[in-house]
Amino acid sequence: MSVIEVRNLRKQYGDQVAVADVSLSVDEGEIFGLVGPNGAGKTTTVECVEGLRTPDSGTVRVLGLDPRRDRAAVRQKLGIQLQESQLPDQIKVWEALDLYSSFYPHPADWRELMDELGLTPKRKSVFAKLSGGQKQRLSIALALVGNPKVAILDELTTGLDPQARRDTWELVRHVRDRGVTVVLVTHFMDEAERLCDRLAVVAAGRVVAVDTPRNLIAGARVPGVERPTLEDAILSLTSARSNR
Repeated sequence: MSVIEVRNLRKQYGDQVAVADVSLSVDEGEIFGLVGPNGAGKTTTVECVEGLRTPDSGTVRVLGLDPRRDRAAVRQKLGIQLQESQLPDQIKVWEALDLYSSFYPHPADWRELMDELGLTPKRKSVFAKLSGGQKQRLSIALALVGNPKVAILDELTTGLDPQARRDTWELVRHVRDRGVTVVLVTHFMDEAERLCDRLAVVAAGRVVAVDTPRNLIAGARVPGVERPTLEDAILSLTSARSNR
């Protein structure tokens, strides 16, 4: 069952085409990744799915709902971790979770969520004093506090050290194990390969391939490379599109 359907999405800002023609579907219960170079249109695509941007043309459905027309209903079912999100410096961890839970009619128990994500020891710490990894944990908790069916995580581990990245990967798997479908926007190929069931490769505002990481690697034909990596496969696909 598809929980997200995007068909022929287009979004332009003045003379700049951010998304030329994107079509994709996300199945229930999977971790679905969007990968591709900077400026390919990944974030604009997910912002249209979230209802934060209005497409110029095309259709977007989240659990059968239009994110713009049915904005209130979609926001009750969709958890969002933005590429750049910031809380007031002096808000405490428990205060942020308590506040966000008040926005939903049937929120998760934020105390249990705080415990599951390893934030209980930091419950009284203010946002400004959290480490990068702790801020990401809080960001995930805030995306889950509304008991969403779908969570969109945009560049989740940018700026984290290697151990914090690995810890965050485990949290993403934990989110999926809670029954939440995950859309992950990333430019880290090791992250995409280890976490994602399927990937949409985006280049120049278009989807150039959708497949499992393993199949993308197996189908890669890179001159001079006997055993291509996922990065080799993605570079080959995106370079071919960019050069057209």
